[in-house]
Amino acid sequence: MTEQTKTRFPAPLYAAAGAGDLAYRQLRKLPAVVNQISERAAASLRTANEQAGTKASELRERAATTDFDALRGNAASVATTFAQIAQDRAVAVYTALVARGERVVGSGVVDAADVVNADLTTTEAPKAVEAAQATPKPRKKAAKPAAE
Repeated sequence: MTEQTKTRFPAPLYAAAGAGDLAYRQLRKLPAVVNQISERAAASLRTANEQAGTKASELRERAATTDFDALRGNAASVATTFAQIAQDRAVAVYTALVARGERVVGSGVVDAADVVNADLTTTEAPKAVEAAQATPKPRKKAAKPAAE
C-alpha cells in the first residue's frame, strides 16, 4: 500500500466550509444591521412621500420621449456584458470561499487524517483473534429432555 504524503480535501468542501463561516460571521452582525435599516427606512419614508408626486410627472414625460427601439438594440449587448461580469465575479467569489474554507478547516484536520491513515496501515490484528479464527471449536449437542 502506498503511503500518502499529504491529504487534501476537494475544493467544494473548502468552499462549503468557507460559505458557512462567512454566513456565521454575517449573522452575528444581523441585529445591528436590522436597527440601522429600520432607522433609515423611517427617514426615507418621510422624504419619499414628499417627492412621489414630482417624480411621477417626470417619469411620464420621459416615457413619452424615449426611443424604445434603440433600447431594444442595446439590450442584447448589455445583457451579454453583464453575464460575463457576473461569471467573473462568481469565479472570484468561489475562489475566495475555497481559500476561506481552507483556513477554517485548517491544517490540523489534514494532520489528524494523516495520523489516522498511518495508524490504520500499521495496526496489526490481535493474536488472540487470529488464533480464534484459525481453529473453530466443536459444538456440543443439546441434551434432549427426558420423556415424562
